[in-house]
Amino acid sequence: MFLVRLVRDFLDLLGSLSLLFMQTLYWTLHDLRIGRFAFKNLIDQMSRIGVDSLPMVAITGFSTGAVLVVQIGYQFSQLGAQRYVGGVVSMAMARELAPILTSIVVAGRVGSSIAAELGTMKITEQIDALETMAANPVEYLVIPRFWGCTFMLVILTVFTNVVGMIGGSIVAVYQIGLTMSTFQDSILQNLKIFDLLGGLIKAGVFGAIIGVIGCYKGFTTENGAEGVGKSTTGAVVLAIMFILAVNYFLTVGINNFNVAYIQ
Repeated sequence: MFLVRLVRDFLDLLGSLSLLFMQTLYWTLHDLRIGRFAFKNLIDQMSRIGVDSLPMVAITGFSTGAVLVVQIGYQFSQLGAQRYVGGVVSMAMARELAPILTSIVVAGRVGSSIAAELGTMKITEQIDALETMAANPVEYLVIPRFWGCTFMLVILTVFTNVVGMIGGSIVAVYQIGLTMSTFQDSILQNLKIFDLLGGLIKAGVFGAIIGVIGCYKGFTTENGAEGVGKSTTGAVVLAIMFILAVNYFLTVGINNFNVAYIQ
């Protein structure tokens, strides 16, 4: 009985998220078609989501790149394969670690903020007031946050890759004993454009997940201040769970595409 209820609740959640996602796409296309898209609100959200997250993302990327070189560099040095260190680290960052770690950081910082902001609007009846004034909450509140998360997570992932390689190169030169040219040549020889594109596709999907879940949790907030706290926590936990689960299917799909059509 518990398992049946769990599956039912999951399917209900999945259906609600899908419905909100489809409504977001519909109103986006509608506003673009009639020339009413609120680009100013989008830019404001992109600034809040992206620019304000740069310090955390920079620390995450730099430390990840440095730690990867430490872990891989010593092992490869014992095998006489130092020239592969840069390529292996860059591929690991581009394919998996940069989009995953960046999305988790953004989910913790931005997903919770979106849920708390919209949740507060919900319990103070500001969203009901928008509907009273014939303003669609999805059009006014969800669209800029959804696309802000999607666009900025892609840009932040690029930034994470760059900062990670900087951190890795510093450790490779001053701790592992590689030359900078060896590290750079390894990256250029082994990292392919499709590795970067695959990671950026993941980042865009993860950003959309964060935006949809944060908005959904905010819209479904109940029971006052306690409910805002629960929605905030739930948005972060749910977003991270969805990101980790969806990452598997994206990885399989991207790898199959590379094997079938590129290699």
